[in-house]
Amino acid sequence: MLPFLARRAIHSVVLLLIVSVIGFVILHLAPGGPLSQFAASGDMSQADLDRLSAQLGLDRPLPIQYVEWLLRMVKGDWGVSYRDQQAVTSIIASHIGATLELMFCSTLLAMLIGACIGILGAVRRYSLFDSIATVGTMIALSIPTFWFGIVVIYVFAVHLNWLPAGNRMTEGDGSFFDYVHHLIGPCVVLALVTTAVWSRYMRSSMLEVINQDYIRTARAKGVPESQIVLRHALRNALLPMITITGLHVPTLLSGALVTETVFTWPGIGRLFFDSISYRDYPTVMGILMFSAVLVLLGNLIADLLYGFADPRIAGDRR
Repeated sequence: MLPFLARRAIHSVVLLLIVSVIGFVILHLAPGGPLSQFAASGDMSQADLDRLSAQLGLDRPLPIQYVEWLLRMVKGDWGVSYRDQQAVTSIIASHIGATLELMFCSTLLAMLIGACIGILGAVRRYSLFDSIATVGTMIALSIPTFWFGIVVIYVFAVHLNWLPAGNRMTEGDGSFFDYVHHLIGPCVVLALVTTAVWSRYMRSSMLEVINQDYIRTARAKGVPESQIVLRHALRNALLPMITITGLHVPTLLSGALVTETVFTWPGIGRLFFDSISYRDYPTVMGILMFSAVLVLLGNLIADLLYGFADPRIAGDRR
């Protein structure tokens, strides 16, 4: 296990370096910059703009800027936000809780609904339910997240007034029920794609398991079908889903970016969008690297759990 963890650590460091280089170059070569708003408004002279550019280190060559930023990151200094004049670490820490709550609730909802749809679709293969579920998942995978979010707000918030249009909670309330009321809309929107993915993979995994010889043997012995599905087939069918859950972290993060923006949910997704609009380089790079670490950790945890669940995998990694 230790050699496996060492290899994964080396691969993770290399991937983080690649992500940081690509993100840093694209961000700094994009049109505009942190000073473009001041230049467009005319509130600052060219001399003031040059002085501020030198103060922020933007007048240095791009490779030097990257090396200086990387050295600060390694030391734990993620920089100061251009917009808020606060440490990037404190800004991310104040927003990450809302994003993790949204991701956890949407993942839990998607796993429960997707697993039920996938299991029923496999058990009742080619039935009317299976056909409807297949068409429904294809539609869900095709719907843009931002469009579905706007539809949910338009129907359930504007017309029916069942849900709030946005924000995390009502100002001055702060009760648990008010928080859950605000969470329903973005949670359902973010869970849409994950539910479709889980249902399709669960169906395929379940079909593969129920066609195994030991399942046929259990049926031949007269074991009830419900016991075969829930006790014997489901446990083995869930093994591949562990990996799917870990690999789905990037989709959740990208979906959170759109969902939080549509519902004005105060997480790192909305913070990332606002920081890009403001050309807040330190905050954008901090969120990018933090998200990359989350993705790598999700994949690593999924691999470790899969190894514990299947001893054959764990043996191959020694």
